[in-house]
Amino acid sequence: MKTLFNKLIIISSIIFLSLFSFQASAADLSSAKKAGIIGEQASGYIGFVKSAPSDVKQLVASVNKKRKARYQNIAKSKKIALSEVAKVGGAKAMSKTARGNYIKPQGKGWVKK
Repeated sequence: MKTLFNKLIIISSIIFLSLFSFQASAADLSSAKKAGIIGEQASGYIGFVKSAPSDVKQLVASVNKKRKARYQNIAKSKKIALSEVAKVGGAKAMSKTARGNYIKPQGKGWVKK
């Protein structure tokens, strides 16, 4: 049990650092989040709160693809299911979401934080 807890702590730290490493697109993501177009989901990926222009759709697809690749690398190296790594990433991303932006907790709809 302690080993699993330690793995989750390490994974949380890695995910936290990797989620915010996309500085080139951070301003665009931030703007789309502030506009209520996109939000963070418990799944670990960005989702659409409402319809989005094609450039935002492309940005979200790109970021989600990068997140999935990082989650897969972490899952493989720590021998943990991808879904578990993504879930930890989702929890971290939602906890860091700015007040007034949208989050989608597991089993619920979009809510303003």
